[in-house]
Amino acid sequence: MIPAGVASRPSPPLDRAIVTSIACDVVARTGNPSSRQSTTDLAERVRGELNKPISRGTVRRILDEDAIKPWQYEHRIFPRAADFFERAAVVLDLYEGYWQGERVDPFDRILSSDEETSIRARIRRHPTLGPAPGRRRRVEAESGRGGALRYLAAWDVQGGLVMGRCEAQTGIEPFGRLVGRVMRRPGYAAADRVFWVVDNGSSHRGAASVRRMSRAHPDAILVHLPVHASWLNQVEVYFALLQRKVLTPNDSTDLQELELRIKLYEELTNKQPRPFARRFTKYDLFDLLQRLARREAAARVSAPAPGASRE
Repeated sequence: MIPAGVASRPSPPLDRAIVTSIACDVVARTGNPSSRQSTTDLAERVRGELNKPISRGTVRRILDEDAIKPWQYEHRIFPRAADFFERAAVVLDLYEGYWQGERVDPFDRILSSDEETSIRARIRRHPTLGPAPGRRRRVEAESGRGGALRYLAAWDVQGGLVMGRCEAQTGIEPFGRLVGRVMRRPGYAAADRVFWVVDNGSSHRGAASVRRMSRAHPDAILVHLPVHASWLNQVEVYFALLQRKVLTPNDSTDLQELELRIKLYEELTNKQPRPFARRFTKYDLFDLLQRLARREAAARVSAPAPGASRE
């Protein structure tokens, strides 16, 4: 054991490289059924590679200091649509103020819209206990069902305003009510064009939704993102803020209280409206897709053939 106050000796570069390499290995390829490796597992494998003892504490320290954290992961949906770049580029150009190669008019408005499909009122079985010295706030895990509502919203990309409404269900008619409510507001009723950026949800999917929008509101233009591109829909940023600041933890006693909290946060946002400072352009998207393609190609080359074993 290293005495207190004495710094540990840095591990040799070869040791560090082998520890990181083994930690990054996909465990299932080795014949081990585990999906993740503990520091004990890693230390045993590293000893076999180095032919010398190494403690799990040393393994942990090497991994803590390394830039790669193989035990961490996040779920991603990778672009799969053949026309992903072309359709996404239209939206990213619109965020930059361009439509079909021309600068949008100062009286045009750009909106990003979507819906949170099921926000539940969670009635806790026991009241939440406040924090105390050395103790976190304690929220009862079990909750009764207080129903659920759907929150539809439109985010003004240029002005940083949000306009939403709560509904019992999502669908074509609830989305139409949101559009009608927004389009009647003075700033949008007087606009030359109002662009609505949406995903491919059932409330506004396909060419039929474009025709419905045009018939109901001739000055409105529905613009669809490609499939699996919700991360380019700016209203999702607002939804993330709502989730973090209002709905976590969700302790509403009923749907009325839940709806009131959502509306109050909407009002609070609109008191000091600020557009999101996003600078992700279609050129950034092109570079990202190129990097993903190269990584995918490399992964295919390095992947073992089906049925092959690694000795």
